Amino acid sequence: MSQAVSSSAGRTRGRRVRQKMTPGRVVMYLLLVVTLIVFLVPIYWMFVSAFKPQADVYTWPIKWVTVHPTMANFTEAMRAAPFLRFFWNSVVTSVVGTVVELIFAVMCAYAFAFIKAPFKGFMFMLVLGSMMLPGHVTLLVNYITISQMDLLNTYAGIILPSLASSFIMFLLYQEMRTVPDELIESARMDGAGHLTRMMRVVMPICQPMVITAALITFMGKWNAYVWPLIVTSTADMRTLPIGLKFLQNDEGGTNWGAVMAGSVMAAAPMLILFFIAQKKIVGGLAAGAVKG
Repeated sequence: MSQAVSSSAGRTRGRRVRQKMTPGRVVMYLLLVVTLIVFLVPIYWMFVSAFKPQADVYTWPIKWVTVHPTMANFTEAMRAAPFLRFFWNSVVTSVVGTVVELIFAVMCAYAFAFIKAPFKGFMFMLVLGSMMLPGHVTLLVNYITISQMDLLNTYAGIILPSLASSFIMFLLYQEMRTVPDELIESARMDGAGHLTRMMRVVMPICQPMVITAALITFMGKWNAYVWPLIVTSTADMRTLPIGLKFLQNDEGGTNWGAVMAGSVMAAAPMLILFFIAQKKIVGGLAAGAVKG
């Protein structure tokens, strides 16, 4: 009897699943598959080409699987450019820049969300208005400033101009607005100052969004190309995205296997970080979307 009931329930669930597969849902799944292919194929090709022998990189038709993987491309990339130095420069500028920028963004977002001050609305609109300006508009002014401060070819010169982000501040501000006023008022009545309220009340509630903001900031700094290229002129201060240019021959004959190996060394940390923290990223963005 129980087997008949479970069998009937299974058929009912099966019919329910089949009924839910509407044409619109099929189209949506097809679009998702196409999007997945568009994003994954270049990444797959980069990793496969990094381990191919030089001759296999240029074969036609394309070999999507390498039969004889080799580490020669990585050896050639390390020989052609000081990638360990590039990697260290990227780590220093990305980590330090992310930590300092996040501190500024959290404090600024908290001030706009919970502190009453004259002209706060006007100042908030000015900060948001800066989001409308393309980043390249400030390149010349920032370069002149850094040059006059004698900070060219230094970590400080790379980090300083990007320590304030109105986008990250606004992202955290929107999340902090969802913190119940009762919690803030209760902490205030218990004698907690603004710093204590921010660290012990607001930050634990907004932790998913803070982690998401930190990862977005870190990825942006890790992949930065234009500003580090402008503000540095010596190989010992170059970062990984700029270091890939060292593997390309301007006169032709570029060893694309070595270029792909260098690209893997530049992209692998970000991919690993994303896969480790993807639940935090998706959870933070989803929470922000629902609460907002």
